[in-house]
Amino acid sequence: MNTGEEQQVDGTSNPRETAPVDRSGTKSKEGFKPAKTYKQPKPKPPAAPPIPNITAFYAFLLINTLAAVFAPIQDCDEVFNYWEPTHYLNRRSGLQTWEYSPEYTIRSWLYIVIHAIIGKFGSLLSSRPSFEFYFIRVALGAICAACETRLFSVICKTFNPRVGIMFGIVMLSSPGMFHASIAYLPSTFSMYTTMLGMAAFMDWRGGLKTSVGMMWFGIGAIVGWPFSGALIIPLLAEDLVLSSITGDVSEIIYRLLDGTVRSLLALALQVAVDTFFYHRVTVVPWNIVYYNIFSGSSRGPEIFGTEPWDFYLRNLSLNFNFWFLLALCAGPILGLQFLLQGRSATRQSPIRSMVVAVPFYMWLGIFSAQPHKEERFMYPAYPFLALNAALTLHTALAYIGSGDPTKIVGKIPARLKLYVVSLFVLLAIDVGVGRTFGTYSAYNAPLQVYAPLHQAEFASGEANVCLGKDWYRFPSSYFLPRNMRAKFIKSAFDGLLPGQFNEAKTGFGFFPGTWLIPPGMNDQNIEDPGKHIDIEHCSFLVDSHFPSTKPSDLEPNYIEDTVTWEEMRCSKFLDSSQTHWLGRILWIPDWKVVSTRFRRQWGRHCLLRRRANAP
Repeated sequence: MNTGEEQQVDGTSNPRETAPVDRSGTKSKEGFKPAKTYKQPKPKPPAAPPIPNITAFYAFLLINTLAAVFAPIQDCDEVFNYWEPTHYLNRRSGLQTWEYSPEYTIRSWLYIVIHAIIGKFGSLLSSRPSFEFYFIRVALGAICAACETRLFSVICKTFNPRVGIMFGIVMLSSPGMFHASIAYLPSTFSMYTTMLGMAAFMDWRGGLKTSVGMMWFGIGAIVGWPFSGALIIPLLAEDLVLSSITGDVSEIIYRLLDGTVRSLLALALQVAVDTFFYHRVTVVPWNIVYYNIFSGSSRGPEIFGTEPWDFYLRNLSLNFNFWFLLALCAGPILGLQFLLQGRSATRQSPIRSMVVAVPFYMWLGIFSAQPHKEERFMYPAYPFLALNAALTLHTALAYIGSGDPTKIVGKIPARLKLYVVSLFVLLAIDVGVGRTFGTYSAYNAPLQVYAPLHQAEFASGEANVCLGKDWYRFPSSYFLPRNMRAKFIKSAFDGLLPGQFNEAKTGFGFFPGTWLIPPGMNDQNIEDPGKHIDIEHCSFLVDSHFPSTKPSDLEPNYIEDTVTWEEMRCSKFLDSSQTHWLGRILWIPDWKVVSTRFRRQWGRHCLLRRRANAP
């Protein structure tokens, strides 16, 4: 919460306060003479960010574009639940998960349509499917960069330019943001809207923007991921408390209604689009909430796997390294700073700083308590994590930078302080870059091996590209020529695999695959044998081999079966079971000077072609 004094510092004024006018005076020969009154100084405009917004945008865009081009797909859910439906809308073929069956309808077509439109623009520039894939990714990176820039600008103006710079460094250097920025996932979309919602709630210039903040969080929860709406609770509570203190009940009611109506308009659009595709009225956000919370023990997210309570602590430590530790310290550091000095180190009051720090703790606590955990569930809270880390570092720097000779820290030479702080920041950046490049070099093979299929001698014919034990590494049908289809052969996996969208072209109207009920689907992850084909029908096969893995009847070593298969392209793939933990989390060069113990060990991920004379 800002006080009048603090708002003068950052160049804003309290939207509810006006300066009192002194109408007293004295009578004189010249007539009525106004009394001398205190002239309120004109508020100073907020200081311009130390880095121009356009420069910040280009920095964010550069990193996000690199991610769009090089980052491997980390989650098979991204492929099968989002890239494949988009491929179906734009190219009339694709793999279909049970979530898109009209029997369950827990995925919204509005979210897919938005990306399909972007992809259509890309297809105007090139007919190659993979170009459309990367075009969508680059577009997502640009959208993310715009959202990051907006939040960066608001942080610089409302908190402190140094807080904004540290926020930008965290966002630019973290492996977590590198992957989340361009991921085609609802949680990434919610991360975008979270940044815009945060900016609206924090920017008090021109009055409170409760309705705008509600709109962005509402769109993120409706079009993206329903659970992300929980992040608004502390920010909205602050506005409600502030309005109750000032007595502006009518204003807050109006803003709440305004924000609600804006969100309901987004919901109405979503219901209309989903009704068109599913051929039935459905409210997807409610379906998602119902399945994940109220569907019972035989259904729900837990049937897809569970993780220990500290999963996110370990995961965020890898994806944000030292920044995550700083983010965890934000609350205690801000509280201590207020208790010891009675003021905040930023332009905002201590209470306001604590309000923006709370959502990250709340989100981490809620999802750490859930048995089913996935990295992408943290995406909506990444901006809060980065802001928490920036606030902690800024507060620490304000204390360390003190020149008060009565304090121990004031007796430390300024140059030594600068060296220590610079070393810490550079170390955090280096660790982040090391993990980002390590992940790329270790797991990028699936985005590379499909290229030979687009050679003229193969691209024009119809063929099945089969996936066995590596089915979850498939990067999507965008990497296949138009007449090829991805198919599954039996492996050790005993859950439910995706089916095929119905490709009927006549007599069924628009996009029949979205409303015709597919066979063999269920919401209990029960295997359907109908999703497999016999390997004899496979013209191509994608398989991996790791020296440490023993072949089995269900998962033989197809790469070594040179009588039946010939290699078209192979790329190295990290053998994580044989690699030292340091090599799994960071890039370790394969140099002779590096001890064999720490070098990364490799397997092969290959595209195979059935030999013409195969038995």
